[in-house]
Parts: sequence; structure tokens; C-alpha cells
Amino acid sequence: MAYPFFSLSKSHRTAPIDFTAGGVSIRVEAVPDHGMATIWDADILIWAASQIVEARDEGFRTSRLMAATPYEILTFVGRGTSMRDYQRLKAALDRLQSTTVSTSIRQPSEGRRHRFSWINEWQERADHQGRPDGIELIVPDWFYRAVLDDGLVLTIDRAYFGLTGGLDRWLYRLVRKHGGRQRGGWRFDFRHLHQKSGSLSPYKRFAFELRHIIRRQPLPGYTLFLEVEAGGRTLLAFEPVPACGNPVDGVVLSGTRTIVPSGTRGSCYRELKSDLTCETKKKNRPRNLESNKESNSVEGARDVENIAQDPTPCRSKAREVNASAPCPDTRMLPLDDRPGGKR
Repeated sequence: MAYPFFSLSKSHRTAPIDFTAGGVSIRVEAVPDHGMATIWDADILIWAASQIVEARDEGFRTSRLMAATPYEILTFVGRGTSMRDYQRLKAALDRLQSTTVSTSIRQPSEGRRHRFSWINEWQERADHQGRPDGIELIVPDWFYRAVLDDGLVLTIDRAYFGLTGGLDRWLYRLVRKHGGRQRGGWRFDFRHLHQKSGSLSPYKRFAFELRHIIRRQPLPGYTLFLEVEAGGRTLLAFEPVPACGNPVDGVVLSGTRTIVPSGTRGSCYRELKSDLTCETKKKNRPRNLESNKESNSVEGARDVENIAQDPTPCRSKAREVNASAPCPDTRMLPLDDRPGGKR
């Protein structure tokens, strides 16, 4: 999900998100009691998507109704299991249930909108003796249909759950969607990124944070660059880190025991992909602005077409790469969105 569906801050947000670009319109609203669902709350949806996809792939009947223990969800998304973590999980479920989204994405007719909450409802379960026995939740049909569509499902690196910054997480989703199998990477206009993120930060602060992320290089599997055109236009560029080395054989247990009513078996299996060796990039890839009109367009596709036809080469202002950083864990999990490699 590269669109602004969630708050990128853990602070209580009630200001709505309004985003319009091309034929896409999104409005996200929150209630004062709970605030807007955050990008950390969306980890619960990643867990839900993972269970639905696995059940489908194993030949089981899937369902929008899901059940699990808090421990299963928390360990899946890399959180602690203290009482405080359990309370935070319940607060996240409340925010997901009370946040409403109205969007034109995947609507059959122009101008129509689909309105939903990220969780239709949820409840705590109890056994016959009244002891806590997990939780049940129902995901919305808009989300459920997207997960079942192979073209809208992506895998994400498990290291994603270790990203602590909201903008870091959103950027990873963005580059994961647009990157796909594009060996030449992608480029994004800073101002368009500011609009598309839904961030409440002023543009100057947002640009400062982007530059800091480029210096830190926190995104698993991708290298970020800062490029400045001759006219002063600032771009965020990224390239996938090439995989090398020998793949790891076999499958490993993820440790996520599930009781999803859709029929998912007692254990989830995740295939390990090849180890990565980080390396320093020395040369810019050719520009591909003409194939990325939506993501680079601030004032419309016409502006991007003009820039794509400009023969003036862009000059690199900063290409800082942390070559000594350890490579992340490469186990992958599903994320509902359309991969850029199919573009």
C-alpha cells in the first residue's frame, strides 16, 4: 500500500487525510476517542493477509472472519508479549475499527467510492469457564478481495517489522510496490512524495527527514539515492540490492501457530530466500521518468513528460551508501499491493 491510508506518527491524529492524483481519490477519517490507525497498526493487517494467503495456497476455504491469540499476532509482527504489549494490541484494533476510508481504488465506475473500516468488528473470546481465549476479527471485503488477487499481493522482508520510523515504513512499502523487478530502480519527486505520504509535517521538515533516511539506508533490500536535476528538482532514487550467494535450502517454521477459522493449518511455513551481500553503487541508473508518470507527477503527467524529454542529464548531489551495514534477514511475508514488476 503506497497510498496514504495510515498516520505515519504514533501521536494521536484526528486530522483527515485527503489525497487525489489522477483517477485515485482517498479520504481517511478518524474519531477523537481513538485517533487514526497508524502504519504500525497495519502490521495486524499484514498478519491477516498472511493467514488468508496461506490458507488459500494450502487449498483450504478462506474467510473474512479470523481468530487468533494476541500472542500469535504479537510474535508474528515482532512485538513483545508483556501486558503493555497486549494493551497496545487492543488499542491498535480499536483504531483500525474506528478509522474509516473512502476511496475510488478498484471501483468499476468512475466517480464511485468504496467506504470501509480496516476491521469491521472485533471481540475478545472466552472459553466455557470464562477464561480469555483469544480474539476474533472480521476484515472488510475491500481488503479481503485485494488479498485474494495475486496481482495485488507482494512479499515483504521480515526486517520491515524492525523499522522504527513511520516514514521509513511507508517508504519501504512505496519502493517495494514500484520496485518489483525493475533493475533500473525508480525515481520520485520530493514534493509528490510529501503529498502522497499524507504526512502532517511541513515540506521542509519532510525533505529533511528524507535526506536523513538516505544517509541511514534503513530499507532492507534497497539502496536509496538523492538526485538533483540541473533545474533544481530534487528526486529520491532507489535501486534493488542484487541478490548473490547460494540459496538456503529447505523450509523453516515461522513460529506462528494459527487458529484461523478459514482452515489454516497449525503451523505456517516460510521459505528462506538467498542471503544478500551489500555493495556500494558508483553509477546512476538511466532515468525512467517516462514510465513513472504517476509517482513523479506533482502537477500532472504533462510536467513529467516534459522532464522526461529534457536532454539535460541530472547530476547527483548525494549518493551515500552504507556499505558496511549488515545485511537484513531475507525471509519474506505477503503484503497486499500490486508489484511494480508487472507494470
